[in-house]
Amino acid sequence: VKGLSEKEVPANIVIWPIAFTEASNDLTELYEQINTKTKIIRNFLKKQEIKKTEITVSSPKIEDKYAQSYSNSRNAPYRYVSTSRVTVYSENVKGVIKAMNKLVELGRKGITLTGPNYDARTEFLFTKLNEVKPGMIQEATKNAREVATKFATDSDSKLGKIKKARQGQFSIANRDSSTPNIKKVRVVSTVEYYLTD
Repeated sequence: VKGLSEKEVPANIVIWPIAFTEASNDLTELYEQINTKTKIIRNFLKKQEIKKTEITVSSPKIEDKYAQSYSNSRNAPYRYVSTSRVTVYSENVKGVIKAMNKLVELGRKGITLTGPNYDARTEFLFTKLNEVKPGMIQEATKNAREVATKFATDSDSKLGKIKKARQGQFSIANRDSSTPNIKKVRVVSTVEYYLTD
């Protein structure tokens, strides 16, 4: 028989990349713009009570449009385009979610935020599996025993001892697409019992 245990838990770590773009025809000016906008983002995060140690600034990726091989690259309005990223790695998940809801403040300060892509998506993690594991294994085993007892009763037998048991693999997934900060932890245990007449 199989025994199931499912539990909803809040994520305990959030990784939030804030990506923004800048453009200029002058490389020195572009770097100044990047530094200015990075300071604005840092100050915004500080105002949201996000610690300095939770903030990382990545080196900007700068593209020279004139160095591109396709024909229209020389007609680009700006020669240099940069993508920069400030990343928050925090255990204060609720605080970061509150800050995320205030991102419009950065837009008002002239920061062109880029949407999420494959390398700049917000991630919510649950890393405390060992804390919930024992209780969930107990629940899955209890659930399996209830199923086995019903099976034994229906077949006019008595449930004996456990012959063999396999814990099964734990899986952690988003509860749904709208709340990735709430995780669903799941395990299915397989238990074999002896049946006696």
